[in-house]
Amino acid sequence: MPPSISVVMITLNEEDNIRNAIRSVCEWANEIVVLDMHSDDRTADIACELGARVFLHDRVAAFDGARADAVSHATGEWILLLDADEMIPQPLSCLLMKLAEEGDADVFKVPRLTHIHGCPVWFTGWGPDQDKQIRLFRRGKVILSARIHGFIQPMPGARVEVMTFRDGLAIQHFSYIDTADFIERLNRYTTVEAEQAFERRQHAGKVKAILHTFLEFSNRYIRRRGYRDGWRGFYLSGLYAMYRYTVYAKLQELYSTGGRQNIIKMDSNIADKLLARYDLNNHGPEHTLGGKSTECGAK
Repeated sequence: MPPSISVVMITLNEEDNIRNAIRSVCEWANEIVVLDMHSDDRTADIACELGARVFLHDRVAAFDGARADAVSHATGEWILLLDADEMIPQPLSCLLMKLAEEGDADVFKVPRLTHIHGCPVWFTGWGPDQDKQIRLFRRGKVILSARIHGFIQPMPGARVEVMTFRDGLAIQHFSYIDTADFIERLNRYTTVEAEQAFERRQHAGKVKAILHTFLEFSNRYIRRRGYRDGWRGFYLSGLYAMYRYTVYAKLQELYSTGGRQNIIKMDSNIADKLLARYDLNNHGPEHTLGGKSTECGAK
């Protein structure tokens, strides 16, 4: 009897994508578990209509922190993590089922081909030979955490296999629609990453920020051959450099000011002092506007 495989997804307002993602696995997955962040659209309804088991979760800035909860609802021996903007092509489906049945490894890193700005990106860090992620694993063989960009790690002693990319054997990821979409997500994820770095007491310095920003661009555009992706590779490398710079800017804000709420309080205190000084200089029913003395409320 083949092993059971649970496909686990986390969603928020994905009605334009969820149908394709579920349809790519529903013929062979033993169950599909969707953890929905109280979507405002029909995401949860569509998932239910397609046979998924849907659970609700409070919204969080980054989905990675909810992965463990999502996996806890699955019942299969094997877990396949899938995002709502991803699909599993048929050749890869057959291979994943075969790997789970053979059981020669506990954790599989699966190639992923990302589509950005309406086109597959083969380099810049997103190509299927460059972007291999832990997606298929035996239950209990990985550690799930809330850390962004590092939420899943193999358990000590787990057998890990890195899959080789061949045509049709990569998760199809339909990522950033356009630059505006990238920047919207950048703002959300850099806030989470900065907060987590602050909790770890990671150093935030000008030299480090400049160095890591430069290295991010050169790593993607030169070492990972982003130049071969044409204009997409150039601008995506720059956008990711901006991502890294923004993380350091937000981290420095946390160290220097304590964050947005503290800044709001500081601005409010400054405003109160200015108003108090104004009241002292302009006490009584009269005040000065434009150099003329007027009475408040006078017509």
